Amino acid sequence: MKLTRRQLALAAAGSVVAVPALAQNPAPAATPDWDKVAREDHMQSAQAIAKVDLPMLVEPAFQFKA
Repeated sequence: MKLTRRQLALAAAGSVVAVPALAQNPAPAATPDWDKVAREDHMQSAQAIAKVDLPMLVEPAFQFKA
C-alpha cells in the first residue's frame, strides 16, 4: 500500500476525528494480516512485470563502481 504525504496527513487527521466515534462503537473483531496483504501485493506486481518482455537493447547498461 503506497501513501503520499498528503494521504498520510488525511489519514492521521481522520483517525483523530474518528477516535470519539470508536469510543462509542466497539472495534471490529478481525484485523487484516498485513504480512499476507503485502505478499499478495508483491506477487501481483511481480506477475505484472513478468508479462512484459524487454529486449536487451532496451535495458539500461549498469556499471558497478566500488
